[in-house]
Amino acid sequence: MTHPLVKHASDILGAGRLAVDAVAGVSEISEGLHHAIINLGGVLTSSPQQYSLQDSAQAIIKGQNPKPLPRTQGITGLVYDSVRGVNGLVGLGLDALIRQLTRSVDERPESLARNALVSALNGVLGDHLQTKQNPLAITMSFRSEGRSLSEDELAGFMAKANDRVAVFVHGLCMNDEQWLRRGHDHGQALARDLGLTPLYLKYNTGLHISENGRQLAALLQGLVSHSSESTELYIIAHSMGGLVSRSACHYAMNNACDWPSRLQKMICLGTPHHGAMLERGGNWLDLILDSNPYSSPFARLARLRSSGITDLRYGNIVDEDWNNVDRFAMVGDQRHMQRLPIDVLNYAIAASTVGREENIGDSFLGDGLVAVDSALGHHVDPRFNLDYPAGNCWVGRGINHMDLLNDAEVYRVLLAFMRHREGEE
Repeated sequence: MTHPLVKHASDILGAGRLAVDAVAGVSEISEGLHHAIINLGGVLTSSPQQYSLQDSAQAIIKGQNPKPLPRTQGITGLVYDSVRGVNGLVGLGLDALIRQLTRSVDERPESLARNALVSALNGVLGDHLQTKQNPLAITMSFRSEGRSLSEDELAGFMAKANDRVAVFVHGLCMNDEQWLRRGHDHGQALARDLGLTPLYLKYNTGLHISENGRQLAALLQGLVSHSSESTELYIIAHSMGGLVSRSACHYAMNNACDWPSRLQKMICLGTPHHGAMLERGGNWLDLILDSNPYSSPFARLARLRSSGITDLRYGNIVDEDWNNVDRFAMVGDQRHMQRLPIDVLNYAIAASTVGREENIGDSFLGDGLVAVDSALGHHVDPRFNLDYPAGNCWVGRGINHMDLLNDAEVYRVLLAFMRHREGEE
């Protein structure tokens, strides 16, 4: 497989901008801690003009100008102001310098390692990268053989495809190339065994799931515009990819798209339909750090989690789940629950690292990232239960979240689900 070319100057610019942002962030943390120490953890501070980091974050979420963070005064304040000013000038100069260098730096083939690193970075900071127009931000695209397909290339791809196209949607911090694990790729295996055509999605997993869902709905609409009326669509999604796919179905129905009528099956592997325990743990860390004036400056470090990651706390898939809500606040499950797509055969595959049969570890450890009940759409509140048919669910034992991509037994079940017809046991 030949990898496309990438300008290394863009990578340098992207990394440089991140470094500038990091210096700005660290200086804010340092000054906040310095201020807390000088004022004995806030005991000596009585000025109404001082606000917490959480107040500032809430203002940004509401689209308002953030209120001033705690600032040091006098010579100390002048030092921090100087750091911020110089850092801003460095950022401007860096952009200008890299643009000049871009004209002379050679293009080189992408590498699996480079793509994996950029994908992980997008998962953690993808919303920040997009907001800052950082060249490292990933743009959603359909891909085949490790290459993004332009509109014309997609039309050519569909002209050669058979009447069964399976779209593979990866999970958090990953990319299309990582469907290949330990020599196995579900897409290529299904092409071999069923003759269908695999097509892979690549996207910025740090954006809100609903943002990615809306983009995927539009891309799938473009896809079917290049296909015959007899073309059948299938979606196979891992982890976050299942939430993005459900979100795409929601927005497609709201916008009267054609492609849901072509969608035959949607199979989710290890999807946190009702959230992931690890993200809820991160939410508790926010609360603990912000409760103490000496540790509150470090709450910014705990909040280095993208919108995509915080959506995984409860499984947000529509804008209403997160609009006008501080995503770092302990507000509980605020979801506007969406059902599974209708007139589609829906399947769920879960995993548990513990035991050979159902046990208490399923509810906590699950596959190491996602609890079994969450992956199967089960919920203690009937309003949130996704009601997968029992025969359309399967739990793998002794395997973890990533093993869902290559385990032989998982593939056997996936193949059986793809062959399964409605009404069959």
